[in-house]
Amino acid sequence: MTKRISLTGIKPTGIPHIGNYLGAIKPALKLSETCEARYFIADYHALNSCKDPQEIRNMTLEIAAAWLASGLDPQQTLFYRQSDVPETFELLTILLAFTPKGLMNRAHAYKAMLQSNAKSGKDPDDGVNMGLYTYPVLMAADILLFDTDFVPVGNDQFQHVEMAQDIAQSFNYVYGCEGFKIPQPLAHEDSKTLVGLDGRKMSKSYNNTIPMFAPEKQLRKLIMSIVTNSQSVEEPKNPDTCSVFSLYKNFGTTAQLEALRQRYLAGGMGWGHAKQELFEVMNAHLSPLRERYNELMADPSVIHKALKEGGERARSLAAQKIVQLRKIIGIA
Repeated sequence: MTKRISLTGIKPTGIPHIGNYLGAIKPALKLSETCEARYFIADYHALNSCKDPQEIRNMTLEIAAAWLASGLDPQQTLFYRQSDVPETFELLTILLAFTPKGLMNRAHAYKAMLQSNAKSGKDPDDGVNMGLYTYPVLMAADILLFDTDFVPVGNDQFQHVEMAQDIAQSFNYVYGCEGFKIPQPLAHEDSKTLVGLDGRKMSKSYNNTIPMFAPEKQLRKLIMSIVTNSQSVEEPKNPDTCSVFSLYKNFGTTAQLEALRQRYLAGGMGWGHAKQELFEVMNAHLSPLRERYNELMADPSVIHKALKEGGERARSLAAQKIVQLRKIIGIA
């Protein structure tokens, strides 16, 4: 039986933090055990928010290294740069002809810009470029080009896949054929909100993250800075309302979790001890990943080779799809 295809787009935003790792990278790599997984670096998507060419190059290398260090095997799975597959942008042109303007008006990112401008008393479209406005169509092209079955998404990203479905269905209806496979969103089982250093959602915008490849000393310092309450050492503590334990659950074994839970409930353990336990399990898990990441960044030719080879394989698949679509629309 043919494996179902899953596609994961990776926006280059620099070195991931622990929330990115647990909420996106690990679940996506886990899915590759049951699906034919394909991963791409969405470097053209980054152009909407970043106009610094060197920064885009650096962020692309960093995010690619992070996924490779986390266990992505480019020999077993398709791994490529969006910019290495120009067929994506031919498909974008095709899809624009089947995308109602009203659909784009409902896109979350565009609506957020309108609301922000309204609050600031600015023109509604101030700061809105066409790249941002048509962002969902480029994302649809990424998805539909490879006959994707599943798209792993977070809870706030379902709309992107739904828009790709709408556009694909419009195309299929007009031409009376199944030119596009209709993709399905797949929620990450582990996509629950991860708590940051200050108790809020871990996010770069809050400056409360733990970088995935932080050196050992920095990792410990950050963990020791996690905000806790003022309970004394002697007092029993509730592990289910504790940020430290919440993070620990993602790295400790079942036996380790139960042992630490009992120490919380029994009392006699200070927050410093709990944070030290967290540091030890996190560091044990992340150390080999950190070592591999540093090796890759020291010799980026390995990353470039993986992406180049992946791009060639992706183009071969994409070219076949474009030939099929050109025949359908009469440009062949």
